[in-house]
Amino acid sequence: MENNLILLIGGIFSGLLAGLMGIGGGTVLVPLLVGLQYTPVEAVATSSLAIVMTSLSGSIQNWRMGYLAMDKVVAMGIPALLTAQIGVKLANLLPPYLLLNAFGLFLLINITLSRFRRQLAQGEKDDEKVNQNPLLARLFTGGSAGILAGLFGVGGGVIMVPLQLLWLNEGVKVAIQTSLGVIVITAVSACFGHALNHNVLWIQGLLLGIGGLMGAQLSTRFLPRLSDKVVITCFNTLLILLAIFTFWQARKLG
Repeated sequence: MENNLILLIGGIFSGLLAGLMGIGGGTVLVPLLVGLQYTPVEAVATSSLAIVMTSLSGSIQNWRMGYLAMDKVVAMGIPALLTAQIGVKLANLLPPYLLLNAFGLFLLINITLSRFRRQLAQGEKDDEKVNQNPLLARLFTGGSAGILAGLFGVGGGVIMVPLQLLWLNEGVKVAIQTSLGVIVITAVSACFGHALNHNVLWIQGLLLGIGGLMGAQLSTRFLPRLSDKVVITCFNTLLILLAIFTFWQARKLG
């Protein structure tokens, strides 16, 4: 019962992150599951199941409010659907300690990407915005997100949001909302691939997903009211703590 309560609370927190940052919440869910003594690949796979529910909830809310452009979601979602299976294959091939070390490094890279995204959103790096073919930009963005989804059990929003700002000149809120829609596709593909390898913990994933449903509904409603500075500062601090924890767990496995 204690673990179930922890999973539910962790799911709520991941759902809040989904709407606020345009990410799937796996950055929190994977370390949480590893901390509860599940294997790294089980954590990645189960996180994918929870993210399906979380991102779907947030995207439905965005769609109802008229904030979801389905053409943009589909353009990035199709390549993500395919490349997620590459990530699943890599996650199953890597030794557990290497998978955790890679995930910890990914968390730290998130901080740089978060700062870069903020600068783009504030117009501080207009000279760095690149004019790309929109179709190719969306194919590459979605494909990258798919690999991250399968490998790390994350939605891929951490790469999708800044690339939309950089290559497609989207507004930050549009990028977040589109990212969340694509995450539905990346998470479904990753979860399916991991399920075929018997890595998904269904009960734990459903508990995380139920919590995520509640958190995503709250965050998508209150996104316009919150200070970006406060959200990003808290998020980066959390990433550092989670990275330290992940490296520590990897050392124990190594």
